[in-house]
Amino acid sequence: FYADWCAPCCSLAPSVKRLAEEFSGRLTVVKINVDRQPAVASRYQVQGIPALMVFNRGSVVWRSSGAMPYDRLRAEVSGVLGPL
Repeated sequence: FYADWCAPCCSLAPSVKRLAEEFSGRLTVVKINVDRQPAVASRYQVQGIPALMVFNRGSVVWRSSGAMPYDRLRAEVSGVLGPL
């Protein structure tokens, strides 16, 4: 979850893109703009942005809010998905 005006969202975007490429076939990345899709943000109780979530069969299995370095993002997502 992001917004165009959100500086931390902009700084995290390259890491999310890199993660999507690295985990291609195991992870589908969907970007949801909270200004354009407020109902979706509300449904998932997004309190701050950027907000990241990993779903498995429709259920949230991991969530995080705020920007983070790529290595930490990769480690956390790997912990949920398992190593490459």
